[in-house]
Amino acid sequence: MKIVIINSGSSSIKYQLISMPANEVICSGMIDRIGLETSNLTYVTDTTKLEENMPIANHKIGLEKIAQLLLDETVGVITSTAEIDAVGHRVVHGGSAFSNTVIITAAVKDKIRQLFELAPLHNPANLEGINVAEGIFSSAQQVAVFDTAFHQTIPVVAHKYAIPNYLLTENKIRVYGFHGTSHKYVSENAIQYLKQNSLNKGSRIITIHLGNGCSMTAIKDGKSIDHTLGFGPMNGLIMGTRSGDVDQSVIFYLVNTLGYSLEAVNTMLQKQSGMLGLTGYSDLRDIEANAENGNADCQLALAMNAYRIKKYIGSYTAVLNGLDAIIFTAGIGENSSYIRKLVCTDMDYFGIKLDASKNEIRSKEIREINTEDSKTKILVIPTNEEIEIANQVFELLTT
Repeated sequence: MKIVIINSGSSSIKYQLISMPANEVICSGMIDRIGLETSNLTYVTDTTKLEENMPIANHKIGLEKIAQLLLDETVGVITSTAEIDAVGHRVVHGGSAFSNTVIITAAVKDKIRQLFELAPLHNPANLEGINVAEGIFSSAQQVAVFDTAFHQTIPVVAHKYAIPNYLLTENKIRVYGFHGTSHKYVSENAIQYLKQNSLNKGSRIITIHLGNGCSMTAIKDGKSIDHTLGFGPMNGLIMGTRSGDVDQSVIFYLVNTLGYSLEAVNTMLQKQSGMLGLTGYSDLRDIEANAENGNADCQLALAMNAYRIKKYIGSYTAVLNGLDAIIFTAGIGENSSYIRKLVCTDMDYFGIKLDASKNEIRSKEIREINTEDSKTKILVIPTNEEIEIANQVFELLTT
């Protein structure tokens, strides 16, 4: 079975063509910096590696470009879209309607559309990917895998807000959690790694997913028990353009005293805050480069980013009653030795001791970056949401 995986992020599209059940990656690639003049496109097969810089204004244009490459007479890997059996789509917010992987129908698309307000940077892009894929791969089964599904195990003590009870029972307002495919994938790999290396079973893990969107999960015995993102993917850590945690009083002050509209506040917190609001840049590579050149705003923003992560490590260690490992993953987590160093500095009380030389090693494999005497393992695990999505799609369509 050939499955195309489409993983649309807030400013990126990751894609893979995977042959199942062998998990053989036929083609993979990514478009990032969508919406900027300097968008990057990669396309990789066994015989081809293309890298291009071009302006890609939106996800629709990006997806059409990917389809062109897959079918290209010279570098393509399929001769007809009829070769594709299924398309698996990452969908960020499933609300209370979806706790499992589902075949996409008109009703499913309507529900994804209804959830736009809860994930305004993601669900619209996810639905756009579905609509474009339906046109391109018209004979394939379209399947949705939801970020929120992995976090359905979060107990009520953690997922319920301290607001009137009817808002949960009638309106389903609760912590849903996001980046579930990533947290699930890396935590399962971490537990397997720890067992194989004759360590403990890795039952108390904190996964740290750092990209343009960021989140952390407390995982006990393989199950999500708490998570930094909540009803929508905006709170918790400082992100590329999202504020993360902010005092609710600030919102009322902006509206009632400074005269902002609710729409303007929403736009500010979703698209104009985070690292962009602090530095003028949303891409961490630009921020780190400017910080190294002495930009004080960028230096402070990086310190704030790491400080927020440290706070959640502390709180989640308390919730887990101990800590076996922390895992860095996703674009920033896997590639930014600078952020990892900031996070792991002065964390001896938690048994977290970073090996500076190991931290600088770049690899696509699971690796330890802790010192030999570190009580807590520090792991860098490249996430592969696409493989996780493919596994779930294949299981749905063959059982």
